[in-house]
Amino acid sequence: MLDTIVNFINTDIRMMMPILIAAMGLVYSERAGILNIGAEGIMLIGSFAGYVGAVYSGSPWVGILAALISGGLVGILFAFLTITLQADQTVVGAAMNIFGLGLSTTLNRVIFGVNANMPKANAFSTIQIPVLSDLPIVGELLFQYNILVYLAILFLLILHIVMFRTKLGLKVRAVGENPRACDTLGINVYRVRYGAVIFSTAMCGIAGAYMSIAQLSMFSENMVSGRGYIALSAVVFGKYSPLGTLIAGLVFGAGQALQVKMAALQTNFPDELLQAIPYLLTIFALVGVVGKSVSPAAETIPYDKD
Repeated sequence: MLDTIVNFINTDIRMMMPILIAAMGLVYSERAGILNIGAEGIMLIGSFAGYVGAVYSGSPWVGILAALISGGLVGILFAFLTITLQADQTVVGAAMNIFGLGLSTTLNRVIFGVNANMPKANAFSTIQIPVLSDLPIVGELLFQYNILVYLAILFLLILHIVMFRTKLGLKVRAVGENPRACDTLGINVYRVRYGAVIFSTAMCGIAGAYMSIAQLSMFSENMVSGRGYIALSAVVFGKYSPLGTLIAGLVFGAGQALQVKMAALQTNFPDELLQAIPYLLTIFALVGVVGKSVSPAAETIPYDKD
């Protein structure tokens, strides 16, 4: 029984990482007043770019860099459309999802073919920390993951400190609440929003690459499978706080872990119901925080300096 619980938590942590990485970036864009529902498509672009980078360079780190750059480039486009041209953020985000799916699918078929056997990407190996990894229960729970897991948790703590303990974080939060007042005080609203959006999309790119490099060592079409939307839900569930997204990630990761475990047990549950578990859990979780999580006052509202 104890081994089952430990294995479930271990799977939960592994499954939550793409959601967590994307969500802690999206927190910054939403705190700055920009809603990006295109996270799903951007994660797909990042997963493909990361996979290609890892395959052709032989290094997973190059894959992560490729995913970061590709996500950032898409972020520049998204920021230009929503901040400079003041296009509707929801419409642009939906277009990004279609664009991401179409681009990743097309490039995958052009480069690797339709029915070709996909080459395996060099993945991040599990780090075995001496002594700590051998500890009963604690060792398996905390000290047997790849380096991206540890870096993500460390970066999460840094992002939380930056958000609530630095001038930069104060500017991001202020711009999302009252951009007109910020402009009056000399804060460049456009620059802050551009930076927050590009950072968030770069993180979405890395989140996608985590799936193709750290989890599967391969790319498959539409492999993100709704995790971008779940990451957006994690931001709301976590009350627009970097540390809050960790709790949300564990909750939503548990849904995916439950799906995996039940599939492995070969129960009589319909496959469609098993696949729906993470999304049903997302709905129930969000219902519980409706009215308790307040979005930034200026979110989705374009800012016109003139």
